[in-house]
Amino acid sequence: MKKRVILVTGTPCVGKTTLAKKLTAALNAQYINLTELAEKEHLAIGKDKERDTVIINEDKMRLKLKEIIENADAADIVIDGHYAAAVTPKTAVTRVLVLRRNPIELRELMQKCGFSQRKQDENLAAEILDICLVEALRALPKKKVCELDVSGKTVDDTLNEVLAILEGKKDCPIGCVDWLGMLEELGKVDEYLKT
Repeated sequence: MKKRVILVTGTPCVGKTTLAKKLTAALNAQYINLTELAEKEHLAIGKDKERDTVIINEDKMRLKLKEIIENADAADIVIDGHYAAAVTPKTAVTRVLVLRRNPIELRELMQKCGFSQRKQDENLAAEILDICLVEALRALPKKKVCELDVSGKTVDDTLNEVLAILEGKKDCPIGCVDWLGMLEELGKVDEYLKT
């Protein structure tokens, strides 16, 4: 049985987990959250105290994902995490969904979640500079990467767009977001992109 492995990636607060769980339910897929997997399988090699994040052993994570994918009973597997493209075995990946969110909207969501100012600045910079998209394109062929602007959309709207892409009814967009250009037009680059 050929399995579809769908990665859902993007900066924190773009809606990865919410979409990944809805997609999992819609496809009757197996769901893997990389943060939970790293904790459960002891795949961390340390903690970055400055960023308050766990440092993952990428090689061990890659091996564990390969094992899970090979042994999965489900035809579809949804992997949720901002570094999913870097650690999922490349030959297994069917599609990478890179979620993007307008930085103005994103900052509001991060503030509601209680992110520190430093964490907000770092994640806003990652979103504005297309870091998750660039990482996905470095790891996988362009034809497997979809860039989805989720700004102002409901999760169901995004889910329907994703399902249409997976069913071949809609093209897989890429290059549809230019947050830096938008912020330049608004005169807000310095406010959102701290140097």
